[in-house]
Amino acid sequence: MAAMVIVGAGHAAGQAAASLRQEGYDGEIVILGDEAHIPYQRPPLSKQYLSGEHGLERVHLRPAKFYQDKSVSVKTGTRVEAIDVNAKTVTTHAGETIAYAKLLLATGARPRHLTIPGHDLLGIHYLRGIDDVDAIRADMERAKRLVIVGGGYIGLEVAAVAAERGLEVHVLEMEERILARVTTERMSRYYHQLHESRGVHIHTRAAVTAFKGVGHVQGVLCDDVEHPADMVIVGIGVTPNSELAQAAGIDCANGVLVDDHCRTSAPDVFAAGDCTNHPNPLLGRRLRLESVPNAMEQARVAAANMCGGNKVYSSIPWFWSDQFELKLQMVGFSADGDTEVVRGDMASNCFAVFYLKDGAVVAVDAVNSPKEFMICKQLIGRQVDAAMLADPEADLKALLKR
Repeated sequence: MAAMVIVGAGHAAGQAAASLRQEGYDGEIVILGDEAHIPYQRPPLSKQYLSGEHGLERVHLRPAKFYQDKSVSVKTGTRVEAIDVNAKTVTTHAGETIAYAKLLLATGARPRHLTIPGHDLLGIHYLRGIDDVDAIRADMERAKRLVIVGGGYIGLEVAAVAAERGLEVHVLEMEERILARVTTERMSRYYHQLHESRGVHIHTRAAVTAFKGVGHVQGVLCDDVEHPADMVIVGIGVTPNSELAQAAGIDCANGVLVDDHCRTSAPDVFAAGDCTNHPNPLLGRRLRLESVPNAMEQARVAAANMCGGNKVYSSIPWFWSDQFELKLQMVGFSADGDTEVVRGDMASNCFAVFYLKDGAVVAVDAVNSPKEFMICKQLIGRQVDAAMLADPEADLKALLKR
């Protein structure tokens, strides 16, 4: 009997295997991952794992014993080279051919690379997997000056960890502000000031043109300005790993195209996680998300439907970021709003910014405000009293009863 085959070994893969068993599937499940690790969590990599607060066991999505107990075969160090959607097989780099009853593509994404002069110098890192962070940690032991290329969440999370370790940190962002692609000017200013108050040097409108050094990186050039560096971390976004699907004739466009059941254009082939471009019926548009909640929920939906179910994926996206002692929790997209309402004092590092469109809540950014975040998740799409939102003394739960 052909197996349920999962290509990839990240959040979506680990959750899909668990969900297949929860759905009652008792046949063979095979996870094929090209890394040397069983499925693990990526968010702690740039935070608690990088800082040393969490060891490898804390990063694993589930312990190795889980897969043994559930009779899930996890083949690490195994790269899938081809999919034959007609024969319903996958072929690995070692030449092994595995037949599938249903196939789940959970291939994730990979960092975008800079191919400017000096890009191949030692000491230049990208952060995506455990091995990447192990190499970064080793370099941090002897480095004094770190340059981070890219002022997104990953870059800022690393900057926070490095600054707390005593490194001199410079963040180079080519846009006019950090976090320009993911949040508002107000939140960009807040995080800019936060990092500079903790000793991080942020440079905007700083487009990197070359890396300088002999064998090992010694500096980062932005035209004629040089930033000395003992090590560099590049965080300029990711690219979905959709080439495998595309080569198999599966429809792709900025990721693997799926419907609201996580089905691809090929029979019995599903996809979940960062590699997917999926429809969101609540927002009325297609999205490709790099988010753990998205990967986990899509995996559950895909697993149910791989077992013959009829489950629809329909969820408002949410995210989080840990920087210094602050936890930012976000739901929805702030860019969808036309009005901002601040609740609490931003200077206190405990506040929430609500985003409304035509009087209805569409998103929130909550810093050290888990209560506001949880309530906002329930307020999405509801008309609200902006004055009540702004009043820290007002009980937001009352808005849920209207």
